[in-house]
Amino acid sequence: MRKKIVAGNWKMNNTLQEGLALTFRIIDLLKENPADHVKVIVAPPFTSLHPICELINKEGVIHLAAQDCHQEKSGAFTGEVSSDMLFDLGVKYVIVGHSERRHYFNETDALVLAKAEAALDVGLRPIMCFGETQEQRSRGEHFDAVKKQLENSLLKINPADIAHVVIAYEPVWAIGTGQNATPQQAQEMHAFIRSTVAGKFGKNAADDILIIYGGSCNSKNSKELFSQPDIDGGLIGGASLKADEFVQIVRSA
Repeated sequence: MRKKIVAGNWKMNNTLQEGLALTFRIIDLLKENPADHVKVIVAPPFTSLHPICELINKEGVIHLAAQDCHQEKSGAFTGEVSSDMLFDLGVKYVIVGHSERRHYFNETDALVLAKAEAALDVGLRPIMCFGETQEQRSRGEHFDAVKKQLENSLLKINPADIAHVVIAYEPVWAIGTGQNATPQQAQEMHAFIRSTVAGKFGKNAADDILIIYGGSCNSKNSKELFSQPDIDGGLIGGASLKADEFVQIVRSA
């Protein structure tokens, strides 16, 4: 049986002290009432990774992710951070291909693949993000759009590594808008993604791979979303910045 994952993507929010306070509160709440059936992850900004990693290592309970990585191991890439550097800090997961990276920084499927492979090479687990725009969904092209993204990146991963990948389905029209996919819409796409993985890597790999939902997921809708058979948790944005709500979401998984 697949273990649920709930990951909090803080995006460009929280100073170091704010991030430490948020992490302390999440850990305390989970210690008070453990959610052992869920793997809980937080993804702070780069500036907070090291201190928060030290706190997590001391307290246990949760895991650490980065919000992005560069595709090269090292070099003249001012302002970038490599997967080696993240792994050296103690990071376990890294988000790649988030819709905001695709939109604001013009990241392509090929670049998402390169970043995922760089992460896998050093032992990080990439959380690879995929999703359609509102225009694609309104034209009935949402399955084709997501399939193309998968074919250009995820399906090119070495079969030996696919078990270490987490997939996040994030309908672009639901990111930060307050509008989320219905449980039925989300389940339909998650099932489609799982069947696409099965077509490439086999049924066993598809049955085992974790596919989580991202897109205005909160404590009010998470339980119904996470109860769907192919939804294995969530990639949480704004709601992850409030410890009590984030832990409510964790407990609903």
